[in-house]
Amino acid sequence: MASSPCGNSNFDSGLEIKTRSVEQTLIPLVSQITTLINHKDKPKKSERTLTAIHRVGQAVSVAVGRFVAVGEAIAAENQELKDEMGQACFEARKAGDAIAQLTDVGSSLPSPSDGRVTVFSDRTGMVKAARLLLSSVTKVLVLADRIVIKQIITSRNKVLVTLDHLERVSTFQEFVQIFSQFGNEMVEFAHLTGDRQNDLKDEKKKARMAAARAVLEKCTMMLLTASKTCLRHPDCESARINKDAVFHRMRCALEQVIEIVTEARSCGENKVLPANIYNGIKDFKSSVEGLRENLYSLSPQSMCSQLEALVERTEDFTDSAYTSHEQRQAILGLCQLAHQDTQQLVHAWVEAQSAHAKEATEDMEVAILKTCQSVSDLRRELHKVAVGRASDLLKVHGEQLPLRALKAAGSEGNLEAVAEYSRTLTEQKEQLVETCRLLCHVSGTEPLEITCIHAEETFHVIGPQIISAAQTLALHPSSKIAKENLEVFCEAWESQLCDMTLLLREINDVFEGRRGDKRPYLSLPRPGKHSTSLKSAKAVKLDAEEQTSMAKLGLELRLLSSDVDTELEKWEEQEHDIVRHSQSLASMAYNMYLFTRGEGLLKTTLDLFHQAEVLSEEGLQLCSSLHTFSTQLVDEENSSLVTEMEKLVALCQQLQMGAKTPVQGKSATFQKVDSSIQTTRGILTVVLSLLPFCNKLNRKYKSERSSLGSQQDWRERPDAPTPVKEEGALHSKNTNGFGVKSLEQHMAGLNLLESK
Repeated sequence: MASSPCGNSNFDSGLEIKTRSVEQTLIPLVSQITTLINHKDKPKKSERTLTAIHRVGQAVSVAVGRFVAVGEAIAAENQELKDEMGQACFEARKAGDAIAQLTDVGSSLPSPSDGRVTVFSDRTGMVKAARLLLSSVTKVLVLADRIVIKQIITSRNKVLVTLDHLERVSTFQEFVQIFSQFGNEMVEFAHLTGDRQNDLKDEKKKARMAAARAVLEKCTMMLLTASKTCLRHPDCESARINKDAVFHRMRCALEQVIEIVTEARSCGENKVLPANIYNGIKDFKSSVEGLRENLYSLSPQSMCSQLEALVERTEDFTDSAYTSHEQRQAILGLCQLAHQDTQQLVHAWVEAQSAHAKEATEDMEVAILKTCQSVSDLRRELHKVAVGRASDLLKVHGEQLPLRALKAAGSEGNLEAVAEYSRTLTEQKEQLVETCRLLCHVSGTEPLEITCIHAEETFHVIGPQIISAAQTLALHPSSKIAKENLEVFCEAWESQLCDMTLLLREINDVFEGRRGDKRPYLSLPRPGKHSTSLKSAKAVKLDAEEQTSMAKLGLELRLLSSDVDTELEKWEEQEHDIVRHSQSLASMAYNMYLFTRGEGLLKTTLDLFHQAEVLSEEGLQLCSSLHTFSTQLVDEENSSLVTEMEKLVALCQQLQMGAKTPVQGKSATFQKVDSSIQTTRGILTVVLSLLPFCNKLNRKYKSERSSLGSQQDWRERPDAPTPVKEEGALHSKNTNGFGVKSLEQHMAGLNLLESK
């Protein structure tokens, strides 16, 4: 098999492909070009082979012609790209014509005497034409992608201008008018950046974009209440400080988004992530194990320096006032052990080098194993300390005692009590900030590390904002808007605690070898297959205020789906029907959570209602499996299961009816979204209560049947219904809303012929 004409990921274009949409658009073209170049060079060419090659060549030429026409139209609308796009389109058309000519082999094989140059007689010419075509098409796509970046920058600039106007308003009437415009502009910016985030290939940039968008999402509601409070109490210094902090944070987040999409080399981009212990241990182990391959790859001094740097980073743990004496001693002891094992390795290593050994000696091999084990033990202990502290803090802070006390003191106008509880909240904030820093050390991946940094920054900023909001309320205890403002900031704090809980689970997943990524559920119904009553329904997107009100409900949904996953992992039989249906429910609920953030596969309310209908069907299938399961139980157990099962059936039917009921108008649509997510939350709550109960009974009956020597698994029944898996309708769906979509549609037409 000959190699692909694209020698590297950039198809020899000299342009880096940074988004999945551009990469996916090129795949059909690469496939067809590879088919032409890799045709079997047999002495006898069949009629079918000649026809196939001619057909592919002409298809490539026609599709390139259409593709170029779209590229030229884009160039005409964007003068700054006209020359570059024009040249790339010219080269693409030229390459397409060359391929058409080389594949014009007709219905009969040309003879050498007729003088025609074809793919058979000029294979080098075909390779050159293919390279030129791939290079030029890639350039057109990357240039078109710049239009997307331009759209994001333009949208950001509009938001910034309106943000400046909002900051300077002096009347409620003016504020309401401008905030309405600001909300619309933020919705546009959210959708553009959400699509960009989903399309980015670099996971680190994706995580940074997610963090910046999370700030904007939460700050939108804060900006509303903080501004209203400032307008109501213009002479209040704490209200002004509160408002200024929100505006500053929004501007920083907007700037971070632009840094990511434009790859600007600003101070933010050049800021290197702090050195963490996880990477330090990983690099050190790599150096140690590398000695097996090459005894002379590095010096003993450099290895010892690596270890010293690694041990130095553990001071974040040992110097912390919140680390217990036992934990500190355990960490120091493991650091000392790592030092001893490394010294033994260095001693055996130097002896091997003195003897001019070509490979690691037996003494070295033993020392390598011991050194790697000691640093692995150190990593395990540090992980245990960081995660344990975070878990303890979340349990304590889950009660929200300082927040409740601040609200009460503010409502009573008690400034002294506000000052006292502010000190308590500040201490909690410092504990959380330090804990996020420790989690950063053991996060395991760059995206999770970025999420830890984002959590640290969020606690650091929101803590003082809650205090300034509480001070404002204490000065104006009868002010409803000051009370609402404090409530909004407290909710942001609680939301970040929920996010930290999820972050903790993902870090544990990575540590235990399970990546914390959710499997996307790709069984959304194809248009027309479900929800016939919704065919004429208008698909809408939630605006910024609606998404903000959905955020808390969405977070609860995500926590529940994570809890369901955790329970499912405890099942020994992962292929059990109850497990499979529950996994699907959790995955679909996670998609609905992403919808509340403006992310994921569900782009519009119509998508959400489709998903709700499929989820209800999956829930009813779970009920069917539970019914089969219940026939094996004794009366008391059966009764308990049937009671919960009836709740599940009722909720699934309620969700199904709600999803199928047509609604008109924005308000009714929003209420339907809220109802769908609330009912889904109820379904997951019931499932979460059923899973441990069923798992316990499953193990019990399995043990009993095993002791009786039963040859047939107790849960199998020949008449049990076999669930029918629906074909995934979105396996190849491109959900980005980019300007390259029209180009993608033309390139998709290239995939006309199956390679034989």
